[in-house]
Amino acid sequence: MKDLLTIGGTKLHSRLFLGTGKFSANTLMPQTITAAESQVVTVALRRVNPQQQAENILNYIPPETILLPNTSGARTAEEAIRIARMGRAMGCGNWVKIEIITDNIYLMPDNFETITATEILAKEGFIVLLYMSPDLMVAKKLVEVGASAVMPLGAPIGSNKGLQTKELIKIMIEEISLPIIVDAGIGRPSEATEAMEMGAAAVLVNTAIATATNPIQMAEAFKYGVISGRQAFLAGLGPVAQSAKASSPLTGFLHN
Repeated sequence: MKDLLTIGGTKLHSRLFLGTGKFSANTLMPQTITAAESQVVTVALRRVNPQQQAENILNYIPPETILLPNTSGARTAEEAIRIARMGRAMGCGNWVKIEIITDNIYLMPDNFETITATEILAKEGFIVLLYMSPDLMVAKKLVEVGASAVMPLGAPIGSNKGLQTKELIKIMIEEISLPIIVDAGIGRPSEATEAMEMGAAAVLVNTAIATATNPIQMAEAFKYGVISGRQAFLAGLGPVAQSAKASSPLTGFLHN
């Protein structure tokens, strides 16, 4: 039986989503996406430019990939909605990742503006995934207004600090029926494994791969990290004990 992730009616075999920022050269992206075996790739719409083919990000993304345009640069719900509509008009499909950021230091998302944008875009037929600070009550509201997946941050964008918000994400995984995709902050394949072991539906990775010495090899490492974490979650992790528990009997034979 195949273990597939379903978002907006689309079934995915890969649980590793990729971002396309920070690569030293656009030409690295096709091989990186292939190495990761990712099916969903995020793109900033400001990098989609059919008039300049060499710089048009879409020229470096395999055609079978699902595009997840993000609303990077939006500071309000209104701006995010306008960017999403532009992306669909440009042929980028009806998937969208809502990013609304007004904090210039830590780049923390504005959860309340995100709720507003999600509600409007979901009613317009968009498959809405959204970047958010992990907050259970906000996530429940996002479910109500039509989100297709929730993407809480593990740590500030681009920090590679790992799962700093792990306990809050765990609560969301337990309480929210939508796929929980850990986004931002994951810096090592082992951290992607940990997120998947917790029960996350997927992870999105950009900086850790794009800034690695060998992005293609790192993408493959993340692929296996995600696979192993998912397998461990499905297998069921063993219980954690406070004291030692012998794996073999300690009584009897030593004194015979």
